[in-house]
Amino acid sequence: MFEEVQQAASKGKAVNALCQMTGLSRAGYYRWRVPRQATPVEMGIRDQRQKVALESPVCGYRKITVELQRRGFAINHKRVLGMIRKDNLLCVRRRAFVVTTNSRHNLPVYPNLAREITATAVN
Repeated sequence: MFEEVQQAASKGKAVNALCQMTGLSRAGYYRWRVPRQATPVEMGIRDQRQKVALESPVCGYRKITVELQRRGFAINHKRVLGMIRKDNLLCVRRRAFVVTTNSRHNLPVYPNLAREITATAVN
């Protein structure tokens, strides 16, 4: 499909019309046509981010952002999160299962009287 769009664009048709025909976004077309190259600054950020992650492996994107800002990079948390997602390094931590019922106690256990009730009418 992209080849058809590129051929039609080279023939002089407007990119808007092509994207409407194919159901693609203009941004997606241009992203596909001219892939973004990693800049030396971005490579430096990735290198420093990996060093921070090795120093403290449980750091999330917020703490990594703060540490990169301390190291002199002008970067926000959204960019760091995007880089982590792109590299598939974002971990989902499972919450610990908390047991809230203690059935082993010496207190008296009262019978459930609601089991014997039968509903005869609403309310």
